[in-house]
Amino acid sequence: MTSYWNEQDFDVFTTPGLDARMSALTEYVRPKFEELGTEFSSFFSGKTGNEFFPHVAKHMRRTVNPPNDSWVAFAPYKRGYKAVPHFQIGMWESHVFVILAVIYEAPNKAIMAENLLHSDALAQLSDDFVASGDHMKPQSDALIELGEEGIEKLLTRLRDVKKGEFVIGRHLTRKQADSMNKQQFFQFAEETFEALLPVYNTLLQKSKEPVSR
Repeated sequence: MTSYWNEQDFDVFTTPGLDARMSALTEYVRPKFEELGTEFSSFFSGKTGNEFFPHVAKHMRRTVNPPNDSWVAFAPYKRGYKAVPHFQIGMWESHVFVILAVIYEAPNKAIMAENLLHSDALAQLSDDFVASGDHMKPQSDALIELGEEGIEKLLTRLRDVKKGEFVIGRHLTRKQADSMNKQQFFQFAEETFEALLPVYNTLLQKSKEPVSR
């Protein structure tokens, strides 16, 4: 079996130096993000009825520190994705993530947080889903461990704190990802996104999507 993600991909994020890491990222990981971008932008367009566009991270603003993670994001805007709820497939040195995110740049995040606080959408997710309040950190907590109180705390921070964020999805450890071929990983990602679509729709209730930056 040929793994879709392999040790060489994960080791990109331990390559020393900005130029060397960016070169390795471009060679080994980015082609997969491009492929995933094409596949899953079509998936979301079909599922939502809105045209979705892929946004592969280029890390163009980095001049010294090499990136510790990378990703492809999906949103119904061609020019950007950070101001709206968006889906991502990406990786850190430790794991692959398949997520839905609302980050601090979303101007309507208080409304979105209220939507989730008054919904049972998160309760429908399986026990292997994880959540966090910071998309810049690799750590997340299982929903079953957070419990209602922990989830409410994350959503309240999303609503009330300017830098508050909410990230939810599923992770694969290096070992788990290395055990999957292309078909298996694509199925895992599709199943994860299918489960997250009701959460996405809940976020958008009663909110007006802004023009992307």
